[in-house]
Amino acid sequence: MARIAYILLCHKEPEAIIRQAERLTAVGDSMAIHFDARANPDHYRKIQNALKDNPNVVFAKKRIKCGWGEWSLVQATLNTVAAAEEAFPRATHFYMLSGDCMAIKTAEYTHDFLDADDADYIESFDYFASDWIKTGLKEERLIYRHFFNERKHKRLFYAAFNAQKRLGLTRRIPGDMQMMIGSQWWCLRRQTIEWILDFVKKRKDVMRFFRTTWIPDETFFQTVVRHLVPENEIRNRTLTFLMFSDYGMPVTFYNDHFDLLLSQDFLFARKISPEAHDLRQRLGDLYASKDVRFQISNEGRSLYKFLTGRGRVGRRFTQRFWESESTLGRERELMIVVCKKWHVAKRLAEKVRQTTNFPAIDYLFDEENTDLPDLGGIQTTLGKRTRHRRALMRMLFDYFETDRLLICMDPNNMDLLMDFYSDRSKTRMLEIDCTFSDDYLIGHAKRVGLAGEHTTQETLNNLLPTIRYDVVFESDRIRDAGFENHYRIRQDASVEENVPPLSDFLDISPDKAREIAASEHLFAD
Repeated sequence: MARIAYILLCHKEPEAIIRQAERLTAVGDSMAIHFDARANPDHYRKIQNALKDNPNVVFAKKRIKCGWGEWSLVQATLNTVAAAEEAFPRATHFYMLSGDCMAIKTAEYTHDFLDADDADYIESFDYFASDWIKTGLKEERLIYRHFFNERKHKRLFYAAFNAQKRLGLTRRIPGDMQMMIGSQWWCLRRQTIEWILDFVKKRKDVMRFFRTTWIPDETFFQTVVRHLVPENEIRNRTLTFLMFSDYGMPVTFYNDHFDLLLSQDFLFARKISPEAHDLRQRLGDLYASKDVRFQISNEGRSLYKFLTGRGRVGRRFTQRFWESESTLGRERELMIVVCKKWHVAKRLAEKVRQTTNFPAIDYLFDEENTDLPDLGGIQTTLGKRTRHRRALMRMLFDYFETDRLLICMDPNNMDLLMDFYSDRSKTRMLEIDCTFSDDYLIGHAKRVGLAGEHTTQETLNNLLPTIRYDVVFESDRIRDAGFENHYRIRQDASVEENVPPLSDFLDISPDKAREIAASEHLFAD
C-alpha cells in the first residue's frame, strides 16, 4: 500500500502547521517540514517542540531564506526531500504541499488512488511551445542570469537584465535538457526522488544553470523529471486543486466550499483561508475517515469562471471589441433571432426557410458544427468567424445571392449585436422570450460544464438562482441597449399575440407570420 512522505514548505501559522502534521501522520503517513529561515524563530521553535516526539515528522537539516521567484525555493524543497528520503525508507510517494493546502479526500481514498497507477504526477509542458506563461518574461527567464529578486530589488533586477541584453550576454540551455514548465505541486514516486537526488549530485552544470534562472520552482523539477522518467510513467497533471483569478492571484476557499472541494478529481486543495475555521475542521476530520464515497463531478473551474465573469460593463467580463471591418452593404438586411433556448430558435429558423425561402443560418457564432458553405476557410472555427464576422457575413450574402439573411444568436453575444447594429446595413432583431423550468436550467448547467452528473443537489440548488438571474440579465441588457427594430415574441403569449412582431420582423404578411407562429411544438423542450 502507498505510504506518503509529505514535503511541507511553510512560513507562518504554527498552530495550523502542527494540526496539519498531526492529522496527516496519524494514519501512518509521514512529513518533512521546511520552515522559512526568514520567518519568526519563535514560531519555528513552537512547531519543533510540538512535534519533536512524533516519529513520523522530520525537519529539513538546513533551513533556507526563501524568496518568491528565487532558486531558494527549489533548494529548500531539495533539502526537505533529502531529509524525508533518509528518514522514511518505507515511503513510496513524496507529495509537495504548502501550509495553505489541505486534504480533500480521505487517506484511504488517497492511498488507493496512488496504488492504482504506478506513475509520477507533475505538470510538465514544453516551455517554448506551450502558452503556460501568459505575460511577462519567457525565454528571458532562461537565457539571462538573474541574481536579484524582481519583487524585492526591482531596480537591480532590471538593471542587470538590461545590461546583459545590451552586451549580448546570453547563455545556452544545457544541451541534453528539454525545458519544461508547470505547477510546483507534484507527487513523485520514491524511485524518481532517488534519481533526482542523484542527478543533483552529478549534474553540477544543470544546477549552476537553474540557480540563476527566474522562477525555477516552475521549471526545475518539471524539466528533471521529464529527463529521468519515461513519458508513459508521467501523468501531466497536479493532484492539488488550485485556481487563479484573472489577475494571476490564487483563489482562496472558504467555509461554503466544502462540497465543491470534495467533488473535484484531486487529493488536496490550495489555498484554504486561515479564517475558514469550519472548513479547516471538516477537512481535517475527513482525512482519517473510513468508507467515505466521493461523487466526482469536477466542475470547480468552470463554476468559478462562470460565477466570477461578471465585472466589466455592469457585471460581465466582456471580450475585447474586435477589429472593425468594412460594411455588410447599405442595401442589405440582417435579421438576428436571439434566444437562449437554441432548439426553439432553430425550429423557428427552419420554419422561416420553409415559409419564406429566406436563407436562415443557425448559431454560427456559438456552435462550431453549424452547417456552413465552404468560404475559403474563414468558416472553419468559431474564432475565425468571430474575428472576421463582417467579412463572413458579406461572403454569406454573396454565396446565397440575397440581400436578406437570417441568423440565430445567443443573447450573451452583446458585442456582436452592438457591432452589427453599428453597420450601415439594416439590422433587425427578434428576441424569443422563453420560460425556464428548474430542470431545464439544471440540464443547461450540465451541458455547458457548470455541473456534472454527480453534482450534489445542494450545489445545484445554490447554482440555480444565479443561472436564472443570468438569463434575465442578458435579456435586460439587450432591452436597455435601445436597439432599433427590436421585436419580441413570448412563449406564454398566444399565437395571435406573436403574429404582429413576427410579421414586422420578417416584413411578411400576417398570414405567413401566423403560419410560423403556429408551428407545432415550437416552444417544446
